[in-house]
Amino acid sequence: MDSLLTDNELGFKKDVRDFVKKELVPHVDEWESRNEYAREAVGKFADYGLFGILVPAEYGGLGGTTMEFLIASIEIARASVSLASIFGAPTGIFTDAVLKYGTEEQRRRYIPPAISGETIVCFAITEPAAGSDAANMSTTATKDGDEWVINGAKTFITAGDVGDIVLVFATVDRSLKAKGITAFFVEKGTPGFTAGKAEDLLGLHASSAAELFFKDCRVPSSALLGEAGKGLRIALGSLDLGRLHCAGQAIGLADAALEATLTYTADREQFGRPIGNFQGVRWMLADMSVQLDAARLLAYRAARMADAGKRYSTEAAKAKLFAAEMAADLARKAVQLHGGYGCTKDMAVERYYRDAKLIEIYEGTNEIHREVIARSLRS
Repeated sequence: MDSLLTDNELGFKKDVRDFVKKELVPHVDEWESRNEYAREAVGKFADYGLFGILVPAEYGGLGGTTMEFLIASIEIARASVSLASIFGAPTGIFTDAVLKYGTEEQRRRYIPPAISGETIVCFAITEPAAGSDAANMSTTATKDGDEWVINGAKTFITAGDVGDIVLVFATVDRSLKAKGITAFFVEKGTPGFTAGKAEDLLGLHASSAAELFFKDCRVPSSALLGEAGKGLRIALGSLDLGRLHCAGQAIGLADAALEATLTYTADREQFGRPIGNFQGVRWMLADMSVQLDAARLLAYRAARMADAGKRYSTEAAKAKLFAAEMAADLARKAVQLHGGYGCTKDMAVERYYRDAKLIEIYEGTNEIHREVIARSLRS
């Protein structure tokens, strides 16, 4: 599979893998056991420059490619999907939205602190009653002179409990549905803006997903990102990148699960020989390898299209859908082949199994991605 990468991409992959092995892997168990957002990882990502992969040099970034972003997502997720989640917003969807739709002042104000780790950024769309149906959101923004007044609530927002800057989506007129949705920057400490509880999730125990509340929260007109009523376009455009990132998370998790299972089945003996020598086990391992390669190919295609400046919404949806289901299946098989030990927290595959389920749900459920793909077949 590495033959599909350029020499520069292979060098980048090696560098990121070395960084992950040195700076992240030694801390993963501790950070996961705390069941809270691993702030320490923010500094490590920022110091290495990873948050700025997709950001032009003029704003302090590396000016890299979508393929490099995908490679980094995969390599980080091999260590921890939680840490890949922490990596995602400042590197991907938040900065992507600001770069594409922000004013020069907004780019200068929000991007450098995000990629330097000075601020923790969030991307807030999901609501208690509006998950997949984002156009039906109830959070409102009302114009009042030179200010906007935001009221409503968001949920399952990554880093919501620790975030400094939130890109929040609200509707200026619920009757307009999708055409009323608008994006705003809201900073921590703004009166009327508070964070609620962080959810106790099945997985991602070194990250967080929290509630956000807005009660008569006033922000200046300069906090508006893009145009009023164009917020859903902003969100969906950035979510293409987010979905590719999720595909990378799934691939990294599955890669780690397969590697752990190959080692275990070579060492574990039953009936006088390693269990990896039994045909039934060998065939399971073969299927896992094929599934992983197929997912990687779909993700690589989407990344190449993005870097070529082509629309890749359908390809990102296909990559995320297939990779998420692949990761869940591989994690299940990995636990099965580890036997009883696979159900203990001493084995990383137990964590992979839990984390894999969440990838099937966030950044668009599998069902939503099937709808996206199905619509593309008739376009």
